[in-house]
Amino acid sequence: MKKEIPTISNFSVGNPLPEMYSKYFIGQAYLAPLAQSKDLNCPIMNVTFEPGCRNNWHSHTGGQILVVVGGKGYYQAKGEPARMLLPGDVVEIAPNVIHWHGAAPDSWFSHLAVETNPQNNKNTWLEPVDDEEYKKATAGSVTKAVNLTKAAIKNHEELWPGYDSKAAKTDPELIEIFDNWAFDEVIQKSGDLDTKTRTMMIMGSCIAQGALTEYKMFVNAALNVGVTPVAVKEILYQSVAYVGVAKVIDFLYAANEILKERGIELPLEGQATTTPENRHEKGLALMKSTFGDQIALAKDKAPDDQKHIQDYLRGNCFGDYYTRTGLDMKTRELLTFSMLISMGGTDSQVRGHIQGNLNVGNDRATLVDITTQLLPYIGYPRTLNALNAINEVLPE
Repeated sequence: MKKEIPTISNFSVGNPLPEMYSKYFIGQAYLAPLAQSKDLNCPIMNVTFEPGCRNNWHSHTGGQILVVVGGKGYYQAKGEPARMLLPGDVVEIAPNVIHWHGAAPDSWFSHLAVETNPQNNKNTWLEPVDDEEYKKATAGSVTKAVNLTKAAIKNHEELWPGYDSKAAKTDPELIEIFDNWAFDEVIQKSGDLDTKTRTMMIMGSCIAQGALTEYKMFVNAALNVGVTPVAVKEILYQSVAYVGVAKVIDFLYAANEILKERGIELPLEGQATTTPENRHEKGLALMKSTFGDQIALAKDKAPDDQKHIQDYLRGNCFGDYYTRTGLDMKTRELLTFSMLISMGGTDSQVRGHIQGNLNVGNDRATLVDITTQLLPYIGYPRTLNALNAINEVLPE
């Protein structure tokens, strides 16, 4: 008796795979030829997988293109993380790349299989994708009725491929609300910010708030999207000047554990560019280039019993931290802004660093964009305070 197959695309499902192919699949799949003209020489098939169905590891001497048309599935090349597939996704598989593809555990899945270079394209079938491999590749796929948009799923998967969300299982309604908002609506308003920059600013915000659990999530996300270990450390080091080492030290240890788990040897290569002899001079020069010559007058105006604080700002805050390599000045100033608006109670410093950001090349749009991206993590009151400061210093 034929299984009840849901309608997940406009293409024909076809018939169960014949024995010559089905022996290379775990679970039931269906095949519908769509284009077989010998004159065109470009075979196209619609392949439909029942939940949990996948093909063996295999390769094509001429490569293959997959066009996803329904449901949710996965593709994995040997030695690489699995990639979640949703309608509209295209997978270009180079010749001789060993891979598998199939349905998610909780969803039917359908893709068009386009045979490339058919004149010399031969399949080589290998061992099955066993239950342990499949479970690891699709971890996080099964949740309790969390209805997420395609954009929310893709943006979340970019940061945490295959993440198994405990909260989605215990609090599906909250995750549905939050993820559709934070990973779809909010990211739509990211402007010119790239994923790396957005992720680094959220890391700085988490440190400023003492949000260790979320910070660890975003360290892993940052490394997943190509943020360097050096940049991860530089965010931590700079945060000491604004948040204080009493709070930062736990984040430092957490980051070290994550880096070690990823096989990254510590300590990393040094990034310092100053010496004890020139740190004050270089720090003051950097302060002037960021905030203008008037910054030098701050020490003269300070009470005698507080002039040493101005020396610390020059030699330590700017001389020891801002002069380091690993992050450029635009990123460092944006990071400081992100930390300050996340802490709260720093209105005067926020206004000063809004001007500093402008002076190093971060315009109003950039500051509004990053404030928007931080909103899900800092809440509305601090977001609105930050926007008021932007409007005051940089009117539209």
